[in-house]
Amino acid sequence: MASDKELDNPERRDFLGAATVAVGAVGVAGACYPFISSMNPSKDVKAQATSTVDLASIPVGKTHTVEWQGKPVFVVHRTDEMISAMQQSNTDLDPEPDSERVKQPQWLVVLGICTHLGCVPNRTEKGWNCPCHGSVYDNSGRVLRGPAPRNLIVPHYAFVDERTIIIGKA
Repeated sequence: MASDKELDNPERRDFLGAATVAVGAVGVAGACYPFISSMNPSKDVKAQATSTVDLASIPVGKTHTVEWQGKPVFVVHRTDEMISAMQQSNTDLDPEPDSERVKQPQWLVVLGICTHLGCVPNRTEKGWNCPCHGSVYDNSGRVLRGPAPRNLIVPHYAFVDERTIIIGKA
C-alpha cells in the first residue's frame, strides 16, 4: 500500500495528469486525421485543376475547345478584324469592355457554357449562338441578346510564354 507521503506528491500527480492529457490529445488527433484528410481533393481532381493549352496549334480566326474541370473552354485566336470590331463595340445587357475580357488582344479565353441554363453555345462567324434558348454572344463572349443574363465567363488563366497558357491559374 502506498504511503501518505507518496499520495501527497504534487509533482507526480501533475506529471500523471499532463501525461494523460498528452496521450488523450494524440489519440484524438489520430482518430480525427482520416476524417480531415478525406476533405482534401483527390489526385484526379488536382490533375484537372489546371489545363495547359498550346497556342501555336490554333490558326488565326479559329477556335480551339479544351476541357477544364469537366467544362468546355473556348480559346479563340482572333483576327485583326475581330479585335478592332470588339474594341469599338459594347453591349448594354452586361457592359464590359473588350480590354477587360482579354489579357492579349489576339487571344480570347471563355467558358463554353451559356450563362442562361448551361447549354454549350455553337460557334458562328460573329460569336456564339446558344442552341437551347437563342442567346447570342459576340466575339468577345459578351451577351448581345436572348435570355442569358451575363457574358460568357472568363476563367482565370495565365500566359506561360507567347505560345502557352495555363487555364485555372491566375
